[in-house]
Amino acid sequence: MKNARLIAGSIAAVAALTVGIAGVATAKKEEAPARIVVSDAKTTHHLNLYVAQELGLFKKHNLDVSIVEAKELTAARDAVVSGQADVFWSCPTVAIAAVANGAPIAAWKDLKGKHIAGISPTCEAVIAYEKKARENGGEYILEKLAGGPAIAALEAGKVDGAILEEPHVSIAELKGYKVVLRDAASQIPCRTINARSSYLKENPEALKRFVEAIKEANAFILKDPKGKQVVEIAKKYTGAPEDAIRQGNDRLKFTTVIQEKGLSALADELVALKNIRENPGSKLYAAEFKGITWGK
Repeated sequence: MKNARLIAGSIAAVAALTVGIAGVATAKKEEAPARIVVSDAKTTHHLNLYVAQELGLFKKHNLDVSIVEAKELTAARDAVVSGQADVFWSCPTVAIAAVANGAPIAAWKDLKGKHIAGISPTCEAVIAYEKKARENGGEYILEKLAGGPAIAALEAGKVDGAILEEPHVSIAELKGYKVVLRDAASQIPCRTINARSSYLKENPEALKRFVEAIKEANAFILKDPKGKQVVEIAKKYTGAPEDAIRQGNDRLKFTTVIQEKGLSALADELVALKNIRENPGSKLYAAEFKGITWGK
């Protein structure tokens, strides 16, 4: 990404411990709060952002954070690249195939010839599933649909399965669909937190405090992911059904540490698919956060 850098991992695809951040700067009390505008496409995968805002954790770290709604992740990215916002949460996104109970899909080869909904051919989860299916003789036909429309297509019998993220995985489960083949994207992080390069250059200490606040929000969520306060915050910001939030919240394993190995594997696959020219390696990450959120 030309005008943004990854500063933290937001959600791990597999269980991960919240790791403490050493040496994070604290602001002097007399300093004016640093202003950070977050462009956000609302989802429970961004719950740590909402919890940090609602619990006053950003204010605690002398930050004035505004959350500006974006319709989708690409719009959030564009707001940062254009300078309208400073930070956004983005894909990679963990996804799970939720397949109708009547569809005989239990193994990768069973996907062969099936119509599977997925948000985009370049989404990391779709890439991970297509790679795994290809390696096991289960090449499927991708139907480009986001979470809500994908579930609607499942119910209408227009697709055999869907690649989903929370809360749509849980919504599908509660509707009676079977969740299968969970492991395809298990080593790739679900979200990364990205900062505009110019803001990062001018305000590295503010962003370090921002990540510290997110780390505290992560710990609060992980302590009781289905707790009343966490669920209420998730519902307030996303509008997702409360039962779906409770069903899937404990699957969201928040961390501030970037999963470099998983992102590198994704980059290699993108190179193979000719979506990018080369694996950017450590150039993908903010140098200011080396030893804090990556390179540990």
